[in-house]
Amino acid sequence: MAPGDDTAARSFTICRPDAPVPPALAGAVAAIGNFDGVHLGHRVLVESVRAAARDAGRPAVVLTFEPHPRAYFTPDAPMFRLTSLPAKEIVFQRLGLDGVIVRRFDGALAATGARAFVVDFLKGSLGLSGVVVGHDFHFGRGREGTPAILADLCREAGLSCRIVAPVALPSEAEPVSSSAIRAALAAGDVARANALLGYRWFVLGPVRHGDKRGRQLGFPTANVMLTDCSLAHGIYAVRVRLASGEFRDGVASYGRRPTFDDGAPLLETYLFDYAGDLYGQEIAVEFAGYIRGEERFASADALVERMHIDADAARSLLARDETRSMLD
Repeated sequence: MAPGDDTAARSFTICRPDAPVPPALAGAVAAIGNFDGVHLGHRVLVESVRAAARDAGRPAVVLTFEPHPRAYFTPDAPMFRLTSLPAKEIVFQRLGLDGVIVRRFDGALAATGARAFVVDFLKGSLGLSGVVVGHDFHFGRGREGTPAILADLCREAGLSCRIVAPVALPSEAEPVSSSAIRAALAAGDVARANALLGYRWFVLGPVRHGDKRGRQLGFPTANVMLTDCSLAHGIYAVRVRLASGEFRDGVASYGRRPTFDDGAPLLETYLFDYAGDLYGQEIAVEFAGYIRGEERFASADALVERMHIDADAARSLLARDETRSMLD
């Protein structure tokens, strides 16, 4: 078990939008944010909220919002979300929190002023005893609240408040950010994305029926549709957690299948040494490395020949990859 992982010793409570805060999370200290990616910077927030909660004898939680505020304000603009809410919950639990409080981001919340956000929402509605935020946290109507304003309002309201400094990789000046991770994945740079996350990036989704072409080629795949995903089209070394909890290594293609139909982007994963029926089951696919870009081949035979090479490359990459997993 890695440092910060004590999930075997604690329960984890999820408070869904519109549900009252349960007794298990009463008086919690909350790290507040969107937490897209739950990256190394977010991890420092989590460590800080756990420390603050431990000092106060309170539950340690994350307070996050659905939909993402950007999706609320610009609903027609595609947004590459690194981490779905179910994926966030997996990571938060693994990081040793007591729970997560999810609140709906809607017109009423968007119109709430900074003071009302602290006094009426954080203290009154949620019953928090303290908060932890990042250095660039803004809140309230028109983003009028700054970290300094939050600290003042929390002091007046009797809430503890910690503000966390930016976090950067040792060799870099720019802070770790969700935007940097999106850019890395869009370039196929899984190694960099995973370094910024501190673990292998993963996606969740149900296995859907496809055209069965992979089965005909000798490479049956588990197909998952990813929504508004800007991951570079190409071939990846992956590790898959099945609904049963079993793990399998594999090789995956994300793209439009240019050799055949140039269809809608689809994640197609071939699991090594597996022959079961996965249709309808939810799987988790974590990305260990990038092998090559998507290509159009002159024939199906040429594609199959390259698929064997890709599978060998994936096996080799996975055998030497030591990046942390959040799914174990």
